[in-house]
Amino acid sequence: MRLSLRGTWILAALLLAGWGILTVLSIRSGWTGTYSTGDLLRGAGACFGLAEPLDGAAQHILRLRLWRALTAGAVGASLALAGGYLQGMFRNGLASPSVVGVTAGSVLGASIAIALIGGFGANLVSLRAGLLSPALVTGFAFLGAVGVTFLVVSLASTGGRISIPTLLLAGIAMNTLIAGLLAALQSLTLKDYEVSRAILAWTFGTLDDRSGWQVVLVWTGLVAAAGVVPFVAFELDLFAGGEEDAHALGVNVARVKLLVLLAAAVATSAAVSVAGQIAFVGLVVPHVVRMSCGTSHRRVLPLSLLSGAVFLLACDLLQRRVFPDTGLRPGVLMSLIGGPLFIVLLVKNRRLLTSW
Repeated sequence: MRLSLRGTWILAALLLAGWGILTVLSIRSGWTGTYSTGDLLRGAGACFGLAEPLDGAAQHILRLRLWRALTAGAVGASLALAGGYLQGMFRNGLASPSVVGVTAGSVLGASIAIALIGGFGANLVSLRAGLLSPALVTGFAFLGAVGVTFLVVSLASTGGRISIPTLLLAGIAMNTLIAGLLAALQSLTLKDYEVSRAILAWTFGTLDDRSGWQVVLVWTGLVAAAGVVPFVAFELDLFAGGEEDAHALGVNVARVKLLVLLAAAVATSAAVSVAGQIAFVGLVVPHVVRMSCGTSHRRVLPLSLLSGAVFLLACDLLQRRVFPDTGLRPGVLMSLIGGPLFIVLLVKNRRLLTSW
């Protein structure tokens, strides 16, 4: 059953409200205690210089919770939006940001930075690890994601046109190459337990100990990617009949594909560079939204953004409430939840799926 236009607006309002409520709940309570409403407002205001800080360690703890909640929401929204973009361009509900190598490139960049910080590179990096660690890991992850995306797009472009089959093959080839490079890097760092553990942990994703500038980075990527929606949503609807039909209807196919790839790359690279590899959000969320609200990308893309934020925030909050001592990484949690859910969706809708 597909939602009507009015139902879509109601759903969007509910999702937006849910995003706000889950953000407040994530900040309000945690392993170290619960904040009153007054302390929460005061502490949150102090993070932005609008109020006096809380006493002692209370302000530091609230700040960490605030950055975690803001990061989780933006990361979930970014990955789901990127998935919605790519599924529309590929005309296939099985597409995700990992298809074009964005995620793999980010993980490779972060792993190289971790190895450098651990002393496998220049001494200057190793000696100043305490100061540079977060900036190096996030910066290298972002550069890796953007670099791999542009390389894949360049390989798939001929005469200013991007070939979707070639893009897919180039993405598969790049993912395979990066997997080999990551295995080699892990093999080289195997004797150093801390470095090897840090590289492995990045592939599971993390929302712990995020900083204000990382929040700014992921939100900047999300806003930039969301700004593309009005320029490609209608055109992506016309893509459903094939690129030739879209071109015959006046769509600048090359421009639309380039904008979609750039938006998906920016959103994903910003998210993965801040939080590591978090699976299935960009695959499952837009797929479920499309099943519920129809195929119009003027609905699918904004609702995917909102649903992704709510989904990751809710899962993170549930994990911290129900299993506070397990410390499951968000990438692992998403795989445990998203994997079975997507299998169910495939079984229920296998007759509707089309191949590339």
